[in-house]
Amino acid sequence: MKRYVLALDLVDDPFLIAEYERYHREVWPEVKQSILDAGIVHMEIYRFANRLCMVMEVAEGFSFEKKAEMDAANIDVQKWERLMWKYQQAMPGAKEGEKWVLMNKIFEL
Repeated sequence: MKRYVLALDLVDDPFLIAEYERYHREVWPEVKQSILDAGIVHMEIYRFANRLCMVMEVAEGFSFEKKAEMDAANIDVQKWERLMWKYQQAMPGAKEGEKWVLMNKIFEL
């Protein structure tokens, strides 16, 4: 199983960060299903201050391109993404419109 680690920053506002965490305690069922349907087997998100780190384990055949196509065609996912952008901000060095940025592994024990 392949693992990806991604990072994203939140707007540095304690109220918005708390609201973002509340949404993630009760992620919409349609969004959860879309994650599973894309081939993501396990997902965790960690936070320090306003920085997020997402760990994803994916099934064979998973691709970010396929997931992006599926997300673009899913009205519920699009609503979720527009809502989440209220709380999120692009990472330094991210491309225009890019949210989660893939991190490079630099060490393993």
